[in-house]
Amino acid sequence: MNTEEILAIASELVKSWDWATEVSQPSPKRLDVRVKELKELVPIIVGLRVKRLGYLAAIVGLDLGKEANELEVLYQFCPGDAVITLRVRVPRERGSVPSLCDIIPSAEPYERELREMFGVEVIGLHTPELLYLPEDWPSGVYPLQKDFDPGVLSTSQQRK
Repeated sequence: MNTEEILAIASELVKSWDWATEVSQPSPKRLDVRVKELKELVPIIVGLRVKRLGYLAAIVGLDLGKEANELEVLYQFCPGDAVITLRVRVPRERGSVPSLCDIIPSAEPYERELREMFGVEVIGLHTPELLYLPEDWPSGVYPLQKDFDPGVLSTSQQRK
């Protein structure tokens, strides 16, 4: 199957959730899918997996800023040289997404990083320990949020 065929199949699959998605193709090898209903995220991912439309390459957080009061979580799947990105928005405060670990075990480090760096709770995460930050890192301080201020950390917690 070539890239064009893969993206056509993926597009048809996610468009079957017509009321829950918006689909665009920003370049010939990319498909962006905005998932409007969080409850549809896992079924769409299962659909991609059943159709063998790529492997999970990354889960990335994106802070849309305090004014937007939302974070965007991007799930990137790579079939061949194509990239299928599922985008879901969550509240900046107490936002959550379901864990994919039961369907894609390799999702765990991405999910742990998302929780640790952006504060997005991952429901069903198997290993809740910190991945990158020190054990004495202050609760509620997320270093990849746009308004992160390193000055809030005590001298012993700052890294040189």
